[in-house]
Amino acid sequence: MEPTFADHFSAVAKEYALFRPRYPEALFDYLATLVPADAWVWDCAAGSGQATEGLARRFARVVATDASAEQLAHAPRLPNVEYRAALAEDSGLPSAAFSLVTVAQALHWFDLPRFYAEARRVSRPGGVLAVWCYATCELEGSVANALLARYYSETLGPYWPPERRHVEAGYRTLPFPFEEFPAPAFHMEAEWTLPQLLGYLATWSARRRFLAETGLDPLVPFAQELARHWGDPERPRRVRWPVLLRVGRVSADRG
Repeated sequence: MEPTFADHFSAVAKEYALFRPRYPEALFDYLATLVPADAWVWDCAAGSGQATEGLARRFARVVATDASAEQLAHAPRLPNVEYRAALAEDSGLPSAAFSLVTVAQALHWFDLPRFYAEARRVSRPGGVLAVWCYATCELEGSVANALLARYYSETLGPYWPPERRHVEAGYRTLPFPFEEFPAPAFHMEAEWTLPQLLGYLATWSARRRFLAETGLDPLVPFAQELARHWGDPERPRRVRWPVLLRVGRVSADRG
């Protein structure tokens, strides 16, 4: 059976590129300690390039793939980056060519046995697989943060896809059959106005599923409630996401 993918984001590719947070520079600095600077990197499920740019600044060549051509169309054009529309499980990339394979916020969507076999195939001896994710964010202000937490877990709770539980667990519930080694903790931060935060929340897959199933947009009443506690909507508030990382040597398969 040919692998398929759950396309949760092509319909909002432009908004995804605009509003999704950027990963911290410290994460890419850490990845740069794992393999040489002249390494080739496969940025798998690159989306609209949330990780691609940071990788491209540190490595000689990055091949960024995604199953959604629409997502890739919104990624930054960089001289050492090649974009390809391809499934994670069937990349079409050359064998034994990549020293680093990265997956940012997407591993939970994959057919893992197929993807892991593909990662092994394309990796050079001693190659590294680095996967990371982020789940809920913390919003500055106790009242605003409590409202956001309730919106995430109660209003949207039944509408999150089941794979979301793996993100909330930091991918610790997913098999990772490689020689894993300890990785540092990271976090993302942004200073966002109310319209910027709402733009990000509009990209959540659970919100779109709620809208599709009920005909109602849950973001509208939530935005009204949050606005009453925000104050000046153009006053930025700090938003923080823990970034959870797993790293392993691909060539040292434990089966």
